[in-house]
Amino acid sequence: MQNDHSKNPMIQLSIEFSMMVIKYAEQLEGNNKHIIAEQVLRNGTSIGAYIMEAQSAESTPEYYDRMRVADRKAHNTWYWIYLCDQMAGYEVDTKLTKKLEQIMQSLHSIIVSAGNAQ
Repeated sequence: MQNDHSKNPMIQLSIEFSMMVIKYAEQLEGNNKHIIAEQVLRNGTSIGAYIMEAQSAESTPEYYDRMRVADRKAHNTWYWIYLCDQMAGYEVDTKLTKKLEQIMQSLHSIIVSAGNAQ
């Protein structure tokens, strides 16, 4: 299933991250870390869902609002992954954290540009 969204770098980035999050959550589940797995999965995949939702926004303010929500979800995800990184028995792949940092930087740039445009 492809459409014109497949060429959007922000969507591609969020899809790549979501797939990494799903694999990490499955790894956590396999290690009986159910509560953390659920939080990481829910917040991590919702980033992309809000970015995708922004693509069909009916107005520019609505677009930026959805991107702000995606940014909040990215920060929530960072929190849960940070906890995992700090705890014994919760290995975190640096590729996952680097991808999340890239998403956060991109969302920040988009949101800042919205403030400058208004």
